[in-house]
Amino acid sequence: MNYKEIETAILKELAQTLGSVSDQKAAEFVDLIDQAGEIYCAGAGRSGFQVKGFAMRLMHMGKKSYVVGETCTPNIGADGALVICSGSGSTRSLVCHAETAKRNGAKIALITIDPTSPIAQMADVVVEISAPSPKSAKAGQICSIQPMGSLFEQSEGLFMDAAILMLMEKNHMDSDTMFGRHANLE
Repeated sequence: MNYKEIETAILKELAQTLGSVSDQKAAEFVDLIDQAGEIYCAGAGRSGFQVKGFAMRLMHMGKKSYVVGETCTPNIGADGALVICSGSGSTRSLVCHAETAKRNGAKIALITIDPTSPIAQMADVVVEISAPSPKSAKAGQICSIQPMGSLFEQSEGLFMDAAILMLMEKNHMDSDTMFGRHANLE
């Protein structure tokens, strides 16, 4: 396949995965984030990269946002929300994070392939993205031309960007307002 054929196939896959996300779950996700006093973001591997971008955009909105595992991340409490990106929903370190958040009264939002996973059982909001991953219980049920969990990782990033747009609208913000918090130590 040439580049244009691959591009077309990837965009078609993304349209399918994002089109399968529930409007209601997306709204619940946005409400949970909007109501939280602090938002903690966690993910492993490439999902971790995606959720770090979400934490950055939340900071641009003026939200208190943190990346779990960074040295300047405070403890989570009852006014906190933990956002976990995990295709399998069963990554051991992320299960431990969810257990700690739950024990401390925080809300949990999970973006996953598997809505029956251990983290999903603890989550207040579960956003399901139907994408293939070798670590998911749905492996082999959904196909992609892309390797491993690429389609899920791209989809979760785009879902979180859409959630940011929903939060911006809800909070009457525009890109100019957010740019005022852009890093100036570059």
